[in-house]
Amino acid sequence: MTFLSASSKTWRNDRGEAALADVHRSVRLPQGAWRRFLAFLGPGYMVAVGYMDPGNWATSLAGGSKFGYALLFVALLSNLMAIVLQSLSARLAIATGRDLAQACRDAFPPYVAIPLWLAAEVAIIATDIAEVIGTAIGLNLLLGIPLTWGVLITALDVFLVLWLQRRGFRKLEAFVIALLGVIALSFAAQVIMARPDWGGVLMGFAPDRRLLSDPDMLYLALGILGATVMPHNLYLHSAIIQTRDWGDSLPEKREALRYATIDSTVALMFALTINAAILILAAASFHASGQTGVTELGDAHRLIGPLLGAGLAPTLFAVALLACGLNSTVTATLAGQAVMEGFLHIRLAPWLRRLITRGIAILPAAGVTILAGPEGTGRLLILTQVVLSLQLSFAVLPLVRFATDRARMGELAAPRWLAVLAWVVAAGIVALNLKFLWDVIPG
Repeated sequence: MTFLSASSKTWRNDRGEAALADVHRSVRLPQGAWRRFLAFLGPGYMVAVGYMDPGNWATSLAGGSKFGYALLFVALLSNLMAIVLQSLSARLAIATGRDLAQACRDAFPPYVAIPLWLAAEVAIIATDIAEVIGTAIGLNLLLGIPLTWGVLITALDVFLVLWLQRRGFRKLEAFVIALLGVIALSFAAQVIMARPDWGGVLMGFAPDRRLLSDPDMLYLALGILGATVMPHNLYLHSAIIQTRDWGDSLPEKREALRYATIDSTVALMFALTINAAILILAAASFHASGQTGVTELGDAHRLIGPLLGAGLAPTLFAVALLACGLNSTVTATLAGQAVMEGFLHIRLAPWLRRLITRGIAILPAAGVTILAGPEGTGRLLILTQVVLSLQLSFAVLPLVRFATDRARMGELAAPRWLAVLAWVVAAGIVALNLKFLWDVIPG
């Protein structure tokens, strides 16, 4: 593959101006190891947002309602893959000063870089469709706003993003982390109400043979994989980690890598807790009561109150969903900016970039809500996550190639054990996607 045969001796182009230049190296690091560590906390949680967006909800709810706790293993495995890949993303940025988009542009000829850019844009649009639908459903459930109007209203979130960006990157991170806290508290309360079978939960983290023999389970498993290890997050992390001003010496870079890895690992374990909670909630409330076909967020909201016997549960569900949609809006906008600026050296005003991406996402979302109604939105959400899974290889293979290349990465190249693990992860992702194409699409 061209990914693997690209020259490893040098970059094709100079690094050029950093993506997200207005916040590049904007977070100063204080003196003292503990204070410096705290200053690195934030980018990991920005990335974690993408691991619990509305599309993730749809796949986890569908998986839990149909297969009970069985897909918890897929959620765990996907999260471990994500930890490896996000650590490589931070490593690439710290070692080379390039985000993943810039690295692809500088390493590959245009006939390779342009298709990679297009694949990244498809992934961001798929993510944005999920956010549009999730936010619209959240508005509908909380305020009674019709879905079609909710889809159109989501175009206005560009002003929220712009306002947050102007307040400073640390304020933006604080906003995201606060909403993550709301989501966590909401699901903690709902899981307590659901009273799951904790023995079944533990068994769910063991592999299930049906994963490779049941096309329906494989489809949902790939949806969970696409919703967990998201392509745009690899581009996003390598860009926003560069908001920290860590210095240029090797010891400073090593320190930055250590703190950034801790930040992303802890944040992704938090994301796993949320994802597992969604699946456990669906298994304990829907699958256990025979409701095995729940795929729409609206149906989940409608059923969860009577099943749990708690009037507060639907409100908590809707609040958490809206918080997820708002959070995902922020991070998808940043990822879109980083991808376009890194690949093309085209710098658009954030509001324009956001409107372009959101406009493309609104068309299919509005079409589905008008033509198919609420029942169509769940299927579209799961489909977007499968699309993300199919796009994932186009981000993972270049990332692993760069991060394991000592000629480009120098002393910060991934050690051998991590390189082997990363290639195993990449091969597993490619194999699962090929099996999906072989088994599911012809049928």
